[in-house]
Amino acid sequence: MSGQKYQPQGGLSRAINHIEETLIAVILGLMTLVTFVNVVLRYGFNSSFIWGLEVTLILFAWLVILGVSYCVKITAHLGVDAVTNALPAGPRRVLALIAAACCVAYGILLFKGAWDYWAPFAALQPTEGRWFPLGFTEGVRDRAFYTTDQVPMLGIFRWLEDAINYGETYDKLPRVIPYFILPFGCGLLLLRFVQAAIGIVTGTRESLIVSHEAEDEVERVARGEYEE
Repeated sequence: MSGQKYQPQGGLSRAINHIEETLIAVILGLMTLVTFVNVVLRYGFNSSFIWGLEVTLILFAWLVILGVSYCVKITAHLGVDAVTNALPAGPRRVLALIAAACCVAYGILLFKGAWDYWAPFAALQPTEGRWFPLGFTEGVRDRAFYTTDQVPMLGIFRWLEDAINYGETYDKLPRVIPYFILPFGCGLLLLRFVQAAIGIVTGTRESLIVSHEAEDEVERVARGEYEE
């Protein structure tokens, strides 16, 4: 329910939740580490990792996109519920379902756009259709040869040279790797919207946004729940 801490149900759900939280924490830690080391190198040794800024920007994009879907899952997105909370339970639920349907539609559009942008970098075809996918286009020139500006190529991704780059070697990390967060993250966001909509239908959650979080925390403090 909205206002309650998210608790994963079942072993698989707990494992997925643990992976998400760990991945977000690792990305945040790597951003901090790369930035800290670059500052030390610059001011202490007049040197730096030339790829440090670009890596930090890539990690930040991953952090934001993963964080958006994670916050939908745990009902952590802020919103204004002054009007809906003034309504009876029935109309409030109807409005929550309408909001969920709008979010699912938005998630579909976002996922289509993310796939269409990323696909050429993976030597794949984008979808047809202005709003919703109606198949795949033909003859779109791939962008698999596009690389990042400074990030060095990693050996674990050398198989991409034969898979999508016609055997040509990469001197820098191909953009298909960092851009993969677009379809992956948007697909995950769509899944979370669908799960939230199902939760509203089944009554396991009230809305897509956090409700009265500050008021609830004040009440808990007043009741002494945080006392040691």
